[in-house]
Amino acid sequence: MKIQRDTVVARALDLLDEVGIEGLTMRRLAEAMGIKAASLYWHFANKQALLDGMADRMIEGVARTVDVDAPCDGQVRQVAAQLRLALSARRDGVRVFGGTYVISDNVFRVAEALIKPMRMSGASEKLASWSTFTLLYYVMGFVMEAQGAGPGNSSIDEMESRRGDFIAMASGRYPHVLASMVSIFDPDLDTRFDAGIDLILLGLQQKIHMA
Repeated sequence: MKIQRDTVVARALDLLDEVGIEGLTMRRLAEAMGIKAASLYWHFANKQALLDGMADRMIEGVARTVDVDAPCDGQVRQVAAQLRLALSARRDGVRVFGGTYVISDNVFRVAEALIKPMRMSGASEKLASWSTFTLLYYVMGFVMEAQGAGPGNSSIDEMESRRGDFIAMASGRYPHVLASMVSIFDPDLDTRFDAGIDLILLGLQQKIHMA
């Protein structure tokens, strides 16, 4: 039976949720699909090519429903939130996406949805492009922390243990870090995410006004 490329990507994403990026191999994927590995190589030359296809699929829903009548800040926030959701939807999703350089309609649509409103607000080509990179790096880093041992993804016992280690290390030596403990361990990731976007957009607006 001939398999389709889309079918392979969909099954690979499901397997990613089960075994993570380290456990995802071409051989294991072939076994999960009940086919020979050679059938996979017909569509993907290697694992990196497969990861490229998976990354592209993960963001296929991003930047499709953006209010283009909203101001620049509003449009950027919408795209950032959608990207965060897309990368968070899969186990190790940000690790898959972050290691790829895909040229596709999905990637270009997301980039256009960020660069365009910045340019329309007065940002230069370089400022808009580099601000887009900064935003993407921020979203990926945020999701990576949240999917790891971040405050929103740890058990109560784990958090208490980490607080104890934190206090032991910071007491007497790092007073400003210790004073920030409540904020550092704040589990409200949504508010923290928005605060980071605020800083990026504030910097963007300042750069535009300085130009």
